[in-house]
Amino acid sequence: MRGHTTFSTSIEEFQERIRTWYDRNHDDFATLYDDAIKHVVPCPEKKTSEVYYDWQGADIQRLCDFFGEWYDWKSGVKNGLDYIEKFSWITYLNDAGMTFVTSGPGYAMTADFTHLQGKQMDDPDSGELIESWVRELGSKRMDDYKVRDWRTFNEFFVREIKEGRRPIADKDDDTVVVAPADCVINMIVDELGPFTGIPVKTVSMNVGKLLDHSEYADKFIGGTAVSCILMPDSYHWYHAPVAGEVVAARDDIGGCYYGMRDFPGLLDKGNVGYGYDYSMFDDFRRGYVIIKTQYQDAYGGPDGEGYVGLVPVGLNSIASVNFLPKFTAPRVGPVTVEKGERIGNFAYGGSLNILLFERGRFPALQLLQGQRIGVLEQRERTEKLFTDAFRTRSRRVRPFSP
Repeated sequence: MRGHTTFSTSIEEFQERIRTWYDRNHDDFATLYDDAIKHVVPCPEKKTSEVYYDWQGADIQRLCDFFGEWYDWKSGVKNGLDYIEKFSWITYLNDAGMTFVTSGPGYAMTADFTHLQGKQMDDPDSGELIESWVRELGSKRMDDYKVRDWRTFNEFFVREIKEGRRPIADKDDDTVVVAPADCVINMIVDELGPFTGIPVKTVSMNVGKLLDHSEYADKFIGGTAVSCILMPDSYHWYHAPVAGEVVAARDDIGGCYYGMRDFPGLLDKGNVGYGYDYSMFDDFRRGYVIIKTQYQDAYGGPDGEGYVGLVPVGLNSIASVNFLPKFTAPRVGPVTVEKGERIGNFAYGGSLNILLFERGRFPALQLLQGQRIGVLEQRERTEKLFTDAFRTRSRRVRPFSP
């Protein structure tokens, strides 16, 4: 943990800690927080909106009170996401806010609160959240899952799918790539750059930094990246998109817990994340799995070997990246993986997977007739998680102003 080795054991201890840091200007905590608040961009939400939160002029007591309210949250899917979005208005189009949240004592503050929430979700008392989530998901969606005697909220959050509910497409055809999770998919970058972000269609991706300068990073230069965003109420295990051998894996790349310059913009599109700048995820808590796979020619014969990358990124709240023991170090040699095999999960918190492909190997998303391309949603869920039509420009984005 960068500059922070101990965590608070209660919300009261946490609040007292950051209040003391402010009073003593510990590592410039007060200076950085005051500068962030000074440059807050007015919240473009209506005051009647559930995610409206005006941080302008907020003193340290208001920050403490906000964390207290957030910690006491014990409601459904949407309410937890609301608090994440309310907090994100500190960093919204605000460079000073980004500096405060992603570095020094501000980073330590978010790490401490995230750890505290993690303990909360692992405590048996968190079980009272399960009922409200089950009710909100509804019996139709819950029928996909194995019913267990979940003792804690996180046990429920990583619930397992019933056998046969996610059949693997063309399991014996190594050319077919499958979705790693229940997710919203977007093509985000092509012609990946080496160690500097190359803007392509308004977004960029630093593949070297994303993979923490792995020796395999250069395999994806000139290739393609695909985002697979998990919604809060989704199935939160991720699986291998192709078959092959895992030649490298890490689940311990430390990084930020919060600090998205336009978090509302990520949600504010029907196809979540379309046209979003993913370069910031180079700095978030993450891991990666590199799979060596066999390519095939038009006749089903060998067309050489190549690589596919799976990068789980933990965003906001718990920000966890948990691999199954098979894929964690230390390992001796490559590990065989089947297409669709479980690799790991995210405990409570926002999350996404980024798939990486070599140049010329994954030119587009391609579906066959009769395959699922989406769901006719209930309006209530659409209004909570998808606030605008596909490819509609975010109504929240405005030119940056101090």
